[in-house]
Amino acid sequence: MKTKRLLFLKTLSFLLAASLLSACMNLAAGALPPPEVTRLGIPLQTTSTPTTANSPEQAGSLPTAPAIPTFANTPPPPTLALHPMTIEAQRQKQYPGSEITIEETLERGVNYNRYYASYLSDGLKIYGLLTVPDGETPATGWPAIVFIHGYIPPEQYRTTERYIAYVDWLARSEYLVFRIDLRGHDRSEGLASGAYSDPGYLTDVLNAVASLKSYPLADPGRIGMWGHSMGGYLTLRAMVISPEIKTGVIWAGVVGSYPDMLERWRRSNGPTPTPFPSRFRWRQSWVEMFGTPAENPEFWNAISATSYLDDISGPLQLHHAIDDAEVPVVFSKELYDDMLAARKTVEYYSYENDDHNIANSFSQAMTRTIFFFDQYLKGTSD
Repeated sequence: MKTKRLLFLKTLSFLLAASLLSACMNLAAGALPPPEVTRLGIPLQTTSTPTTANSPEQAGSLPTAPAIPTFANTPPPPTLALHPMTIEAQRQKQYPGSEITIEETLERGVNYNRYYASYLSDGLKIYGLLTVPDGETPATGWPAIVFIHGYIPPEQYRTTERYIAYVDWLARSEYLVFRIDLRGHDRSEGLASGAYSDPGYLTDVLNAVASLKSYPLADPGRIGMWGHSMGGYLTLRAMVISPEIKTGVIWAGVVGSYPDMLERWRRSNGPTPTPFPSRFRWRQSWVEMFGTPAENPEFWNAISATSYLDDISGPLQLHHAIDDAEVPVVFSKELYDDMLAARKTVEYYSYENDDHNIANSFSQAMTRTIFFFDQYLKGTSD
């Protein structure tokens, strides 16, 4: 009996020693736990280098949150790709544009021709109103403007009924104007998914720029942009992504940072209601997914065009009514200040007793717009 018990104790000691030796060897070999994930379950690529929103190379990265315990049998998660709304992700995307096709000849303007035209964006057929000045085409082509409309319920939007006076001023001033109908509007194909949480509209804008560059009557080296409200958001965004846009004019633009859009837009009469209206639903879902700007500033800065003003492609002119009830005037005022701080060329005009469309000061605002384009796009202020 004593011999059997002694044999049992020796066997147990051997097994314990072997187990301990195996654990030490694994530790010495550098065995690591599974990669970290965020508190939201989104996998991250671990790094020892901190990221900053002010660095264009790193601004698309998200911060590494404390690790969540995982089971040993869980396979390592894939590296997190850039969120599609980050500036870096949108810079990496290709915007080839296409040939501009004249679909229909419309009634002439005073000194310009009007056409219903189309081009391709993400394989979608996007339509728009194209105006071409009369007279002999300059040797390099006409200076051209991509004109971006503001938010209008897609079911109400009509190509030949919106922004007619705006386009007429630009066209009469001898600019080739392409006022595009963003996807899902009028006859443009695709889903009208909104500008602030989906990259589709911006893709249409940048493909319009590429299409104009190859249009025989347009000067590829003189392409500008005009945007109203939501179109102002897209104009600013396009100008920090593409170097092809030589100058921009924004009226009543949604040009605040994303943290400003969360905290200062549509809050004049109290907090945004819950559940959010469809146009604002991205706010609620993104805060739930990524945390607030205070909790996760890297993400919110990485999707904000205002974080990249050092890279803006040209001079910018801003117009805003002080009493605008749709978009806070502080967005334009602070963008003006930020542009000055970045030592960029910028002009800012505010208008008293006016509305979101600057209707009461329309002639004054358009005169300033034309002079600005003449100076920085056409190359003359005579």
